[in-house]
Amino acid sequence: MRKKINKKTYYILLALVTGIVIYSTVMVVYSLIPIDQKKATVIVDIPTGSSFLQITKILNDAGIIRSRILFYGLASSRLAWLSIRAGEYEFNTSMSPSEVLSKLLRGEIKIYPVTIPEDVSVKEIAEILMKYKLIDEEQFFELAEDEEFLESLNIQAASIEGYLFPDTYFLDRSMSTRLIMRKMVEQFWKKVTPAMRDRANKLGFTMHQYVTLASIIGKESGKTDEKNLISAVFHNRLKKKMRLQSDPTAVYDLLNFTGAVLRSHLKRNSPYNTYIINGLPPGPIANPGLDSLNAALYPADKNYLYFVSRRDGSHFFSSSLETHNQAVSRYRSNKNKN
Repeated sequence: MRKKINKKTYYILLALVTGIVIYSTVMVVYSLIPIDQKKATVIVDIPTGSSFLQITKILNDAGIIRSRILFYGLASSRLAWLSIRAGEYEFNTSMSPSEVLSKLLRGEIKIYPVTIPEDVSVKEIAEILMKYKLIDEEQFFELAEDEEFLESLNIQAASIEGYLFPDTYFLDRSMSTRLIMRKMVEQFWKKVTPAMRDRANKLGFTMHQYVTLASIIGKESGKTDEKNLISAVFHNRLKKKMRLQSDPTAVYDLLNFTGAVLRSHLKRNSPYNTYIINGLPPGPIANPGLDSLNAALYPADKNYLYFVSRRDGSHFFSSSLETHNQAVSRYRSNKNKN
């Protein structure tokens, strides 16, 4: 025989069911309605270690959600607080709370595609990364010369210059300065194969000397089809124990270089200035790309010892000083006419 449910229990159950229905309806409606139909982009940073309550406050303060309590309730049904990735998120005000939550759960932090051009210096790379607010500038330059950090990256040198490989990197602001630098160096070691290292060794270069030569080649010409010719000039000069006399080396360590190499620069007392030192400078003057790295290993089969800029980005190559001087006079004369 069935027991009858007394009125008190009945009303309690009815109230409970009604409450659940109302709550569910509110949550469904809330989850689907955006805060604004107009699409305005809002960038929100979720710090590492943030609790979900803190995250709801950040979203509410940024104008992404209306009610912290309702959003927390929506998230509770999906155990959202267990899996929110720290980082920078890009939302827009036309997103519904459900879409906002889904983006957080997927960990879709804002990614910055950053292209590092070939043959630029550590200082220039720092400027690029700073533009995107991806690094701590002071820490970047400290790490660039940190002995322990460099050793961990298999760099046997006093600076990271030369080993930050030029490429397009997909970075986010939750990454540390150290991690970003490590990624770039790891890419260098991926590109510089064991066969390339063996080739450098056979040519009589240490790894650091090889990268140094490649960096000078890269700074001298941005034209891929000329780099092997530039390389030939420097290889031939090194064999003959002639000074490299490379303009970019004379200005590498100048703090406020304007871009125009003057005669006074060529006489500067600098360990990098190959107009006054013999052989290679103590380290790279830029971070060479693959074209420059290959050119350093495979110079053109030419007896060139000199080159001069034609002022259109290309160069005129010579084997004798007499021919070179004539070319210098010709192209400088053309420059003056222009």
